[in-house]
Amino acid sequence: MPGLRQRLRHWLNITPGETPAVAAGLALFYLLFCGYFMLRPVRETLGVAGGIDNLQWLFTGTFVATLVCLPLFGWLASKVRRQRILPWTYGVFASHLLLFAWLLARDPDGLWQARAFYIWLSVFNLLAISLAWSVLADLFSSEQGKRLFGLLAAGASLGGLSGPILGTLLAAPLGHAGLLVLAALFLLGSIAAAHYLQGWRARRPLPAQVAHPVSKPLGGNPWAGATAVLRSPYLLGIALFVVLLASVSTFLYFEQARIVSETFSDRTRQTQVFGLIDIAVQSLAILTQLFFTGRLARRLGVGVLLMGVPLLMALGFVALALAPTFAVFVGVMVLRRTGEYALVRPGREMLFTVLPAEDKYKAKNFIDTVVYRGGDALSGWLKRGLDLMGEHPHAAMLIGAVLAVGWGMSGRWLGRRQETLEAARQTLRPDT
Repeated sequence: MPGLRQRLRHWLNITPGETPAVAAGLALFYLLFCGYFMLRPVRETLGVAGGIDNLQWLFTGTFVATLVCLPLFGWLASKVRRQRILPWTYGVFASHLLLFAWLLARDPDGLWQARAFYIWLSVFNLLAISLAWSVLADLFSSEQGKRLFGLLAAGASLGGLSGPILGTLLAAPLGHAGLLVLAALFLLGSIAAAHYLQGWRARRPLPAQVAHPVSKPLGGNPWAGATAVLRSPYLLGIALFVVLLASVSTFLYFEQARIVSETFSDRTRQTQVFGLIDIAVQSLAILTQLFFTGRLARRLGVGVLLMGVPLLMALGFVALALAPTFAVFVGVMVLRRTGEYALVRPGREMLFTVLPAEDKYKAKNFIDTVVYRGGDALSGWLKRGLDLMGEHPHAAMLIGAVLAVGWGMSGRWLGRRQETLEAARQTLRPDT
């Protein structure tokens, strides 16, 4: 057994002493994503209950709610100790879930509470996930991030697989209100996992944490994240990367709608096809996260994780322009989603490991929420452009290829800049 454990640590790029932290990080992401993906079908059901023609108002409400939450989170991050930011935020979210559960139990068909929950879960999704990654970027060094972030992201993929299964099995016996209570318990479990992880780090602090201990508040003002992004070319580059990611996803999303609707007229068959794609994506993502992401980041650098998938997507768009068939679409879709989950997302989070603690929480939260939702708003205008080009889908795919190349070039620049910042930190603190 000891030999087996050593081989497993070697395969997973875990050094002695890191196993408890990895287990806690996996539990943090698994519980968070399992609860969220369990509630996603509830959100879609409640969103449709308000009328399909009103969905654009829900998107608008989500963007406005994101803008409102930004200064609130910034205020909290400025005032409380760093190790309390996640427990307090998740605790507030858990209380919201219990409140929504009570409202749904009293009036399952209430229209306004359905709309409120749709918007709330859309904001919760980005903020809660962003905060979890902020904690990891704060607790792990850049070198550890390269080795472990892909592995820890596998917990999110496992949660994304099991969450919908739990939701499907428990929707009837528990109802929507019961699912919300269960998700609140999962969120409390995430707090416990984060608390254990922070305790592990406290026993072996990084040099930066000795100089700026997590027991002290970050300070600053609630809008520090936005101003930091506007002042920093590096953070602006990350913001551009996120906007291009959203734009490329939009182009592929509408091509998906067109090809699937033309290939399968039966809705049941369409659902089955999407389900099979989800299974393939999550399975490939988990394998890649476990065995390849860390090795690629350590040997070739973060830039490879950020540049490789976008450039492959550019080739995929060209392939769709030349041969817009269902088989080609499936290949491109599986490539994009697997690459995004297993390579792009962990690589994006590694960019923040070389930044000051305040930027890891405030600037990162601004990019992951406001900038991301701004990308969604931009995607609405892109949708209008796609509608105008409805008779020329080849042109839309070629435009998508150009955007993907820009996405990849921004990833290449960010990777190089991350290496420069990491080298500068090691020069200042050779023991890191």
